[in-house]
Amino acid sequence: MTRGFLKGVIMRSDRVKKGLERAPHRALLHATGLTRGELAKPFIGIATSFNDLVPGHIGMRTLERFIEKGIHTGGGHAFLFGAPAICDGIAMGHVGMHYSLPSRELIADMIESVAMAHALDGLVLLTNCDKITPGMLMAAARLNIPSIVVTAGPMHTGMYRMKRRSFVRDTYEAIGRFKNSEITGDELADLEMCACPGGGSCQGMYTANTMACVTETLGMSMAGCATALEGSADKRRIAFDSGVRIVGMVEEELTPRKILTMEAFENAIRVDLALGGSTNTALHIPAIAHDAGVELPLELFDRISKETPNIVKLEPAGDHFMEDLDYAGGIPAVMNRFKDVLKDNITVSQMRITEIAEKGRVIDSDVIRTLDNAYYKEGGIAVIRGNLAPDGAVVKQTAVSEKMKRFTGKAKCFDSEEKAMEAILGNRINGGDIVVIRYEGPKGGPGMREMLAPTATISGMGLSDSVALITDGRFSGGTRGPCIGHISPEAMEGGPIAIVKDGDEIEIDIPNRKINLKVSDEEIKKRFETWKHPEPKIKSGWLARYAKVVTSANTGAVVK
Repeated sequence: MTRGFLKGVIMRSDRVKKGLERAPHRALLHATGLTRGELAKPFIGIATSFNDLVPGHIGMRTLERFIEKGIHTGGGHAFLFGAPAICDGIAMGHVGMHYSLPSRELIADMIESVAMAHALDGLVLLTNCDKITPGMLMAAARLNIPSIVVTAGPMHTGMYRMKRRSFVRDTYEAIGRFKNSEITGDELADLEMCACPGGGSCQGMYTANTMACVTETLGMSMAGCATALEGSADKRRIAFDSGVRIVGMVEEELTPRKILTMEAFENAIRVDLALGGSTNTALHIPAIAHDAGVELPLELFDRISKETPNIVKLEPAGDHFMEDLDYAGGIPAVMNRFKDVLKDNITVSQMRITEIAEKGRVIDSDVIRTLDNAYYKEGGIAVIRGNLAPDGAVVKQTAVSEKMKRFTGKAKCFDSEEKAMEAILGNRINGGDIVVIRYEGPKGGPGMREMLAPTATISGMGLSDSVALITDGRFSGGTRGPCIGHISPEAMEGGPIAIVKDGDEIEIDIPNRKINLKVSDEEIKKRFETWKHPEPKIKSGWLARYAKVVTSANTGAVVK
């Protein structure tokens, strides 16, 4: 490859545009409308997950334009290409959710394919929702070409009867309130219309917004990007600046693996825990680290959690929203609270993470509390173990009441989410029960479905202080209450959750990080002698292939 348009830089795109033998390649590029002059510039791909189906993505057309303007201003040439996006809320509770987590791998593979096949010099990754952001980060880490992430931004809160409303509490949990006759059918219908007033990722610290905050803390997006609201001028400026900056990153040869170090991942986990983020980060952060060549054990979350106070309490754990966090100073302000313990690291901007933290300003100390006035002494996620989860399980401990952090109950077992929902809605779950949902792990689901419908219905029915739920599946970032997921090994791999019986006592002790089946070792061994490996739920299509190669939840559910 020869030196390109940017002084002293060897461009990857020279593979398709330089030399006599590349005349056919140039002809095809000219067919797109490319001029001879543009051939000399770096080729920047804009991987966009725009579609008309996902609220978090419907506003991306405008951001695509601003990114494109920025790239051309910076001296590059932009090429748009698409990536799929699944709305977990729409996919929830039916066969569609099987595809959500696997789509993370699909997105990474697609971006890798396009970038490698067309010899792109750099990437701007336009994303927003749950699996799209980690999938794009995995691709960036894997490809290791200059990359910058633009998250499209959170949704504004809704309004109903002069009260701010949000997606999870005012739709999913409203089902339980309707079931208990606390609201009428007309009120439920009104909430459906008001809870989500427009585009953007759901309003609380759910998975999409958690991953946006993680991305900014990792240093893979511009400062302020995670919380800048969808449709705002701030977001458009960030998109434009990201376009300009990616050309500079190509010139500097600033690649993702220079940014995605162990130090960056530790910073991201710390801020995630301080925010009380989604338990799904225990899947996504290790998966991104895996593609970056960084070994990141699940135990790291718990170690950092024990020394990181939870200073932000957004929905579903609290009453604040993403817009409040943005107005309070955003992620730079949160990092400012931890500036003395953050590890120094470079970012996609021309500032180091410690410089960004130093410049962060807290505007509202109620939204972003001081360390000595934290909501909790520990971070949002706890990793727990025991004979029921020898390889670990995760819980959002900051969304669990003090009463339920230590709880012993009797198991009611279900081999699918649908069967559990039928029992919950049929009033067959009572105080003192522990709902066990199994065969919903990465292999067993397949695809490790989110259990927002059962957890939100339990909360909406007023049972979250008397009923726990455990699963080898996973939870939405909107889940609250004593809900323990990612139980590993999963049932499909012969994990102990597979042999739990109705009526068995299960002890949950979050402060001491324990979850145990109160059954003798001899009885457990006896049950395994008669346990039979079930038939796969899905036997064809790419999900069947996925189930054969996906790893356990405790290793990030990556495909090897």
